[in-house]
Order: sequence, then structure tokens, then C-alpha cells
Amino acid sequence: MKTLPAVADQRAIVARLNRANGQLAAVARMVDVGRDCEEIVGQLAAVSKAVNSVAFTIVFASLKQCLVEERTDAQDVTARLQKLLLALA
Repeated sequence: MKTLPAVADQRAIVARLNRANGQLAAVARMVDVGRDCEEIVGQLAAVSKAVNSVAFTIVFASLKQCLVEERTDAQDVTARLQKLLLALA
């Protein structure tokens, strides 16, 4: 298994993940205190979008690394990226 490819700004990715983690904790508190379900679902959608944004940033970095830096076999690149994208579906 390969390690996470170098991403232009890994600090920004970690910051986004920390923010999403905080949002998710807030959603748990909303559920605990009985907040409106529409508010909860809206916040869950925001958390999901934040996490997906990070995932796609990492997939893009993988694509760049595979196609530009490693010069690996195109079929191998396709299979690996397909696996990453399907994991997000």
C-alpha cells in the first residue's frame, strides 16, 4: 500500500479535517439536546461536503503523482484511481 501522496498544503487538509471533526461534534450535541431534524441534516450535509472535499483533494494528488511523477502504467493508474473514487461513492 502506498502512503499519502504529497499534497500542496497538507496543513490546510488537516485544518479542514479538524474543522469537520468539530462540526460533527456539534451535530452530536444537537442530537443530544433535541434540535430540529432539518438543522441536524443540514449540518450533517456540511460535514459530508467537507470530508468529501478533502478526499477529492487527496485523490487529485494521487492522480497527479501517478501520472506526472511516477510515470506508472496507465492501466495500473486507472485501476487504482477507480478504487479510490468508488470508495467515495
